[in-house]
Amino acid sequence: MESLKEKVHRLTVQRFGKTIQLFAPLYLSNECVDTCLYCGFSRHNKIERKTLSVTEVLEEAKILINQGFKHLLLVSGEHPKKVSVDYLSEIARTLRPKIASLSIEVAPLDEQSYQRLALYGVDGVVIYQETYDKEVYNQVHIAGPKKDYAKRLSAVEEACKAGIRQVGIGVLLGLSPWQKEIQRLIEHAKYLMKRYWQTEFRISLPRLKPCASSFQAPYPVSDEEFAHIIMMLRVALPELGLVLSTREKPELRDQLIYLGVTHMSAGSKTEPGGYAHPEEAGKQFDIEDLRTPAEVARAITKAGYEPVWKDWI
Repeated sequence: MESLKEKVHRLTVQRFGKTIQLFAPLYLSNECVDTCLYCGFSRHNKIERKTLSVTEVLEEAKILINQGFKHLLLVSGEHPKKVSVDYLSEIARTLRPKIASLSIEVAPLDEQSYQRLALYGVDGVVIYQETYDKEVYNQVHIAGPKKDYAKRLSAVEEACKAGIRQVGIGVLLGLSPWQKEIQRLIEHAKYLMKRYWQTEFRISLPRLKPCASSFQAPYPVSDEEFAHIIMMLRVALPELGLVLSTREKPELRDQLIYLGVTHMSAGSKTEPGGYAHPEEAGKQFDIEDLRTPAEVARAITKAGYEPVWKDWI
């Protein structure tokens, strides 16, 4: 009889082959108007703030491109003046011709704004709901635009309606019991897949990690539970990509290659300017996998998989 691990492996290989797509986050700004208890960028934290100029963004991107990356994820705190649609459009217009795929993880926008960014080459949007428990959501988001639960939830559909090709959703594991969160995440994903069948959806499951905030995860998720969650998602959603970040330890990341993960970040820096000028600005959270992109690629190859630097879809 087929074990759960074998089933998960089979389902993943059937849909995605023995490949792992590599990408890198490029942090644009750690300036933020929100007060969120769990985040290093939260407005109340005393950290060095910085927003990159377009020239500085290109300097960061050049380093990543030279490392082999063709898929970049632009990340920022939520600051409508510092990280405006105009600012993002200029970056996308300049950067997109140099790479194969460009995604953004920024403040929620409306359909018109996403359409505009798509014209400049943005083909992916990531919006984590953080938690589907409205009471917990209200407790951890103290002030700022992010306190609006409904607006954040609806922004995912705004991106879909705008024709964005790839849309990522997810929860921040540790804020509330994972069993309920994963159930709601699966329900959300199935709803989106049915309504926006032309969109490619992905799921990411970051776990709460230490940062400039002293916030401790009220419901920590163990490595064993985390692996089980990944397998649950693969069985429930065999068509969806599953994304794994450098928040996790190298050993665990290597193990999860076999168990359903399809996309991995590598060599990540979580502060603006972190690739060209490390430690000059406050970072969002601590990372666990400190390996270089080349070392991560070798680990993927050793596991019998092919590291893919360019979006193949």
